[in-house]
Amino acid sequence: MKQSQFESLHQPQWDAYRQGLDLLERGKASAEHARSFPRDYRRLCQHLALAQERGYSTCLIDPLQQLALRGHQLLYRHRSSVRPQLLAFVLADFPRLVRESWPFVLVAGLLFFGSLLGIALLVYLFPDLIYSLLPVEQVGEMQSMYDPAAGHLGRDMERAASDDWMMFGYYIMHNIGIAFQTFASGLLLGLGSVFFLVFNGLLIGGIAGHLTRIGFGENFWSFVIGHGAFELSAIAIAGAAGLQLGWSLIAPGRLKRGEALRLAARKSVLLMCGVMLLLLIAAFIEAYWSSRNATPPLAKYLVGATLWALVVLYLMTAGRTRHAPE
Repeated sequence: MKQSQFESLHQPQWDAYRQGLDLLERGKASAEHARSFPRDYRRLCQHLALAQERGYSTCLIDPLQQLALRGHQLLYRHRSSVRPQLLAFVLADFPRLVRESWPFVLVAGLLFFGSLLGIALLVYLFPDLIYSLLPVEQVGEMQSMYDPAAGHLGRDMERAASDDWMMFGYYIMHNIGIAFQTFASGLLLGLGSVFFLVFNGLLIGGIAGHLTRIGFGENFWSFVIGHGAFELSAIAIAGAAGLQLGWSLIAPGRLKRGEALRLAARKSVLLMCGVMLLLLIAAFIEAYWSSRNATPPLAKYLVGATLWALVVLYLMTAGRTRHAPE
């Protein structure tokens, strides 16, 4: 192909690339320009390589090289801005995504918290019911963890404070395992997520009702109220993400099931990223605050109530003002 034909064929693309590059450098590009820029940059580099291979004149090659260099610098600069993007996700995108998924969050919350509160009341009224949920050995283990006479709170007596870092890691892995189990099982038409939401609700609620019934309630509730704001919310949101996957398979609408699942997975994975953040905070609080014997229960109740209020406020209001009406 002659150089003149090559230029005539691709000049409109180069002009569009240059205009988009100018807008991006000035920070005035639209979201569409930002998304398409990497693709346009790769295409320009291919054109530059072809021009060099075919021995076209420097009058063509030099401007293309300049455009490629500017594009490379811009891409490198954007890749270094991960921190602002992460901050934007935490402060705005994640809570907004939770609100956008409110039908699934509502159903997951009712399944999880409803089963938790319901079985806690039943076990409190009918104490023997706990042994239908848990083996005798596990019930005894729970009692030893929260026995007021044991001298420890929610952890082994032999464990020193220096081991809190190890428990921090344990809590992260344990809670993330539960969250991913609840999320991924949503691929079973949502039934897996329903099962694990109810199962975990029954497990936690049964323990709460039993310990309250035998007089260990102060130790138990003062231990769980702080980190529970983040941990329990995270489990419910993980369940909502799983239900969203399942619903895309049950009711894909006019889309093929594979395409509907792909679109639902994009949102669900982002929800799970936020879930990981909540579980990280929960593990930190559980390891370093919840198990402290020196802190009076009243202080823990006040801090816990504040954390619950902050979590609810964050999920309901954060990110509402990011996009102003045009």
